[in-house]
Amino acid sequence: MQPSGQRTLVTGGAGFLGSHLCDALVRRGDDVLCVDNFHTGTRDNIASLLGHPRFELLHHDVTAPLDVEVDRIFNLACPASPVHYQHDPVRTTRTCVHGAMNMLALAERRRARILQASTSEVYGDPDVHPQPESYWGRVNPIGLRSCYNEGKRCAETLFFDYRRQYDLDIKVVRIFNTYGPRMYVDDGRVVSNFIVQALRGDDVTLYGDGSQTRSFCYVDDLIEAMLAAMESPAGFTGPVNLGNPEELSMRELAERVLRLTRSPSRIVHLPLPPDDPRVRRPDIGLARQALGWQPKVPLDDGLRETIAYFRARVNV
Repeated sequence: MQPSGQRTLVTGGAGFLGSHLCDALVRRGDDVLCVDNFHTGTRDNIASLLGHPRFELLHHDVTAPLDVEVDRIFNLACPASPVHYQHDPVRTTRTCVHGAMNMLALAERRRARILQASTSEVYGDPDVHPQPESYWGRVNPIGLRSCYNEGKRCAETLFFDYRRQYDLDIKVVRIFNTYGPRMYVDDGRVVSNFIVQALRGDDVTLYGDGSQTRSFCYVDDLIEAMLAAMESPAGFTGPVNLGNPEELSMRELAERVLRLTRSPSRIVHLPLPPDDPRVRRPDIGLARQALGWQPKVPLDDGLRETIAYFRARVNV
């Protein structure tokens, strides 16, 4: 791991993943500049860092240029849940593309290493399973999810073109479903949906027949992987999948949440949203080989921590 004392920029630093990343960076001794426009991030997520001598908060939108002194850049800025990124799809695409361009321009000026938080959504509704980094994906370019999927795919293109054209030191990670404390109550993601519904005693809503599968990585494991990717040798650019290869169906997840919350809620079915992937599971062979990383936190343990977080915040 890189020695402490470097200045590290985290865009989207007040969001779910960004705030956990800021925590880890401050703990290891970095001077952290957290940039967020608070479109989906919240000050509550970074409340414990406000006033820390090695933490600075800048209210800024990455679609506008930024010029600061930094050694490392983690580009996480973008709404990441379907509810949020579909609310203003033009803004989502602009954040993905213009945000990447502005952060790449900053990295090129400062000769800083930069990491792009990409997503498993670049694989779309895959016909290769599990998904290796060599798979180019199956994405609907004009669908409801394409503002995010294609925005992230374009950002990856920009990163590799900056690498080829300017010899920029880049890292690209593709993040699969991640969960944990600081998820949002109303973000529409399956883990938070199931937990909040179960805690409130509401119906737990399954889309389709519940047979579609996902793989869930606890946030602490994911942050460890992101740090390892950022500090990997200069010749390693990625893209590299980061996630938990343990796969389960949405019905299995719902039943597990009901058991852990001891909820009387019942499971009901709703129509499947357009372009919702049938399967999603990372091949993490490259992460194991190049980063020496694999997830450690069992799903039940992570869900208990997440349930405790929501139980303290949901009106029941």
